[in-house]
Parts: sequence; C-alpha cells; structure tokens
Amino acid sequence: MMLEITDLSVSYGGLAALRGVSLAIGEGQFIAIVGPNGAGKTTLFKAISGTVPAGGGAIAFEGRDLLAVPPHERAHLGIAHVPEGRQVFASLSVQENLEMGAYSSRGQADWQRNIERIFALFPVLAERRRQLAGTLSGGEQQMLAIGRGIASAPRLLLLDEPSMGLAPAVADLIFDRIAALHQEDRVTLILVEQRVAEALESCDYGYVLETGRVVLEGARRTLMADDRVRQAYLGM
Repeated sequence: MMLEITDLSVSYGGLAALRGVSLAIGEGQFIAIVGPNGAGKTTLFKAISGTVPAGGGAIAFEGRDLLAVPPHERAHLGIAHVPEGRQVFASLSVQENLEMGAYSSRGQADWQRNIERIFALFPVLAERRRQLAGTLSGGEQQMLAIGRGIASAPRLLLLDEPSMGLAPAVADLIFDRIAALHQEDRVTLILVEQRVAEALESCDYGYVLETGRVVLEGARRTLMADDRVRQAYLGM
C-alpha cells in the first residue's frame, strides 16, 4: 500500500473532527472521498500533509511513519496537497507560481518534464505564463493550483474541492483534466469533492465520510448503486 491510515483521530478545540478513520490506498489508484460539509474531509488532508496534528492512530506512506516526518519534509517524499479555495500567489506570475510548486527535491529534478506536462494538460497556463495569477479567472486559478501540485513531481496528489465556486462547464473541464492526469501519468490521486456524481464517476474506489467517520466504502460501481448514496448524494 502507498498510503495506509489506521484509526486516525483529530480534534480541534475539544471537538472531534475525525474519529477512528481507516483508509488504504494502493499505488496508482484514484480515490474519491465524499460527504457533506463538516464531515472531516479537509481535516483528513491536513493530517496527511501535516498542517493539523493527529490525536491518535497512524499514517504510513510507503511503509514509513508519516506522523514522525515534519510537515515541510513530506513534500520531499512526494506528497502534494492542493488546498481548497485555490490559494495561488496572486502577485506572482503563472510561471513563478509553478516554480514555487517545484521547490521539493523531486520537483527540481523533474522540472522540465513537469512544466511541459502542465502546459499540455492546461494550455491556457502556457499562454498566460507571464500574467499575474491574481488576474486569472477562477477556473484558470484552479488549473494553476493543480499545476503547482504537479510541479512538485508528486507520487500522491491530494485535491481538495477542485470544483468549488466554479461554473459547471469549467468544473467539468477540471474533472476531465484530473481524469487524464490519472490515466496517462498513473499519479496516485485522492480527491475530496462535494460534487459526488462527478467524483465517483472517475474514481476506482470511494469512501463516504460523515461526522468524522467512514460510513461507507467501496468500488465506484458499488457506491453508485448503493441506495443511501443515491438518495443522499445523487438525488435519486
């Protein structure tokens, strides 16, 4: 397993955000994590990337105890986190944002190949490479945020709500590019997403998180056919 999370618990100010969450992610898999707001999806990503401390449980990345690795070193292992809300550096150019993503040792070693890959996936970024990131549209900023993640040459890419705040057509384009990244590059992907139908459509395996617990998991087909998922999330 590339990433193994066992019985993970995280609390904020005395409130349990995650309680006993366990996930197993194999190399090259595309995993979707879905559920309502406040279910703990973003907290899970923050625990993996190290921006919130784990209260209990274990996280292993390629057999290594990730909780013993300082957060700033986790990127060097090949873990990239694209946070929700895009968070690009508005006063830097597109090119400079991508360079910021390549600060890890892996990213520097593979810079040329990665920048070509990013521009192939998102041609608009190549056209606007000298433009300030703050002047891009929301969809372009999301592409840039994903591109910055790819620039670090990740083995594992964590994508948090990439469709948030985007028009449906733009969100569809982003999902299409994410699916292409998975199919063509075999990057291991974990996608947290509120657009459940789209998230489940592309993934190999999914987890449903509610109030900090995994309430359901299974292969894409199993989840799409589950009555609880259909009623609660797919509006059927």
